[in-house]
Amino acid sequence: MASNSDLVQQLWGLCNILRDDGITYHQYVNELSYLLFLKMAHETGADAELPRGFGWTDLAGRTGADQFDFYRKQLVTLGTDENPQIRAIFANPTSLLRQPSSLNILVAKIDEFDWYRARQEGLGDLYEGLLQKNASEKKSGAGQYFTPRPLIDCMVAVMKPSVDDVIQDPAAGTGGFLVAAQRYILENGRPETWTRDQRQKFEEGTFFGMEHVQDTHRLALMNLMLHGIQSRPDGAGIRLGDTLSPVGAALPRATLFLTNPPFGTKSGGGVPTRKDLPFPTSNKQFCFLQHIYLGLMPGGRAAVVLPDNVLFEGNIGKQIRVDLMNKCNLHTILRLPTGIFYAQGVNTNVLFFTRGSSEIANTQKVWVYDLRTGMPQYGKRKQLIRAAFNRFEEEFGDDPWGSSDALALRRESTDGGPFRCYSREEIAARNESLDLSWSRGNTRDVDIIDRDPVELAHEALEELECAMEHLRGILGALGEEDEQ
Repeated sequence: MASNSDLVQQLWGLCNILRDDGITYHQYVNELSYLLFLKMAHETGADAELPRGFGWTDLAGRTGADQFDFYRKQLVTLGTDENPQIRAIFANPTSLLRQPSSLNILVAKIDEFDWYRARQEGLGDLYEGLLQKNASEKKSGAGQYFTPRPLIDCMVAVMKPSVDDVIQDPAAGTGGFLVAAQRYILENGRPETWTRDQRQKFEEGTFFGMEHVQDTHRLALMNLMLHGIQSRPDGAGIRLGDTLSPVGAALPRATLFLTNPPFGTKSGGGVPTRKDLPFPTSNKQFCFLQHIYLGLMPGGRAAVVLPDNVLFEGNIGKQIRVDLMNKCNLHTILRLPTGIFYAQGVNTNVLFFTRGSSEIANTQKVWVYDLRTGMPQYGKRKQLIRAAFNRFEEEFGDDPWGSSDALALRRESTDGGPFRCYSREEIAARNESLDLSWSRGNTRDVDIIDRDPVELAHEALEELECAMEHLRGILGALGEEDEQ
């Protein structure tokens, strides 16, 4: 029998069918989502929620041009359905298929797959695998919007979400952080012992997010639905909207933030339309950072991916860092390896912080873990794997604030110490810069002399290709924002 990874590869292979219709990889995944929703709803019995006469069997039972004409009518019908979740998934549907034969082949091929095995391994995991495949393909132009799965799993593992948490991702993308948090809770939270109130809260009041690109929001709703996470227009789940607009201010306060906000500046250089952020700026990541630490409940915690410039930029950036360290205990910064994101030239970090009960002096010291210096160059030729974070997770421990003397001693004594501690006074003396690194040079300085010149040339070419793709992605994203 085929495994889910085999099915993902087969589904991805169907994109070749669409080449004659001029459909890109990212458009293909969006188009395929319509069909997969109908098929998976049929496999799980959820097609009872669909309007009668517009399910998978009604589509698959037709052929030729009749099937093509029915499919277009089907999309419009589902996009105006009374069920809000179905209506949101099929909102403003646009099929890019131009040839009836392309649809005929897609429907037939999807029907042939080993759906029994897919149900056994999890339809949600199958769909998530397709999203990851899309993110890993540079041709798709989607990688800049996705966080590598090993990094997501690391962040979730050290934050240890529970059934008592209210979890938010204000830059949700296709929902990877929320799905990973749900999986962690189900695997570690002993759901068989939950009370009825806990189960209801888990299903209806735990997972919240926002995504402002409609096609990506559609993929997110599908992903969450297949993992059993409910979505309501003004409730739990991922809402469609701009977090940096007034609708973002309506997101509920959370006990846990897990997110990778978009990098760069707001289109046109303007500031957010929200009025509740104390430090208005066109820099998106600084705006999202304010949304996060202001949206944390007392004692709430956050793990946020942010680029290096957030750590050292002056003026308003400095004011935001001071405000963060006053209101929160910024206890850990993880310096990430280079090359793990689509835009390889962007160096990134994960900031871990906890909201204090007061408004001042909550950060007394910051631990920095350097997973960048001396690490290999990640990219197409060397993929990031979960094991790369094993040591960090072990030394992060159950006491990330470092109040345990034993933990601090272990951090400082192992192999010269990938962990370093900086006092609040030291940070102030550095003009409030959090760009705290004690080793000079980058990853390739360590062993570049011993490297194969051909391999180095391949890496340089790969970086150039990524830079070009990143530029095209930025231009595409700017075009999307102008259309919003």
